[in-house]
Amino acid sequence: MSIRVVSRHDEFGTIACMAPDPLALLPCELALELFDALPDVVFFVKDAEGRYRHANATLVRRLGLAHARALHGRTADDVFPPPLGVRYREQDRRVLATGRAVRDQLELHLYPNRAPGWCLTRKLPLRDGRRVAGLVGISRDLGRPDRGHANFPRIAGAIERIRRDYAHPLPVSALARAADCSIAQFERHVQALFALTPRRLIAKTRIDAAMRMLEGDAPVAQVANACGYGDHSAFTRQFRATVGLGPRAYRAMLRARGVTRIL
Repeated sequence: MSIRVVSRHDEFGTIACMAPDPLALLPCELALELFDALPDVVFFVKDAEGRYRHANATLVRRLGLAHARALHGRTADDVFPPPLGVRYREQDRRVLATGRAVRDQLELHLYPNRAPGWCLTRKLPLRDGRRVAGLVGISRDLGRPDRGHANFPRIAGAIERIRRDYAHPLPVSALARAADCSIAQFERHVQALFALTPRRLIAKTRIDAAMRMLEGDAPVAQVANACGYGDHSAFTRQFRATVGLGPRAYRAMLRARGVTRIL
């Protein structure tokens, strides 16, 4: 089965996606229009070289571009600031080389014209038979939890403990006891409200705090300890896996580019 390019035109210019055959045209067209209408979701399709073939209106706006066609044929490291663009490109290469998907990767995205934002990224390989012919992906913004949700009062105390005591050990079992529920129930409630597991929520809270501290002059080892990481190297690995670059490189980027901090 061959991959062909299906194009359409709209106010964002010529945009294209890969369709396996003419019968896939209708779902592809619907996907383009639907994803253009989602302001909190970035959607993209890339070819076997990691070059953009389609990007929805959300990504186009966040990159400060006038038209989607400005992305065509370019790779992530062409449009995102270094060294983050290199990291995104390497992630694309892994998917294209191995055919293994990236599923719900918690990431911090930095765009040229907006504040940093947390998202969950998913990238899936597009196959032409056994050959990986490209990839399709989304990055979904993490919004604030619905405090009016019926389960929020039950876990509010545990969530406040995470925000207050992130520098200390936070066993999920202890948080569940504080919420007067089982570990499985607590995990379900947190996932429903935050779209994250409790462990990921703790990691995000700690990295948020570390990014704020890295705006100052405190040594990285001190930042790591203040954010609950007794092991400096473990902190660096977690920071790099989540933010896309190490803490020293992040600090250098803030100072060089004046990137807006996360509030």
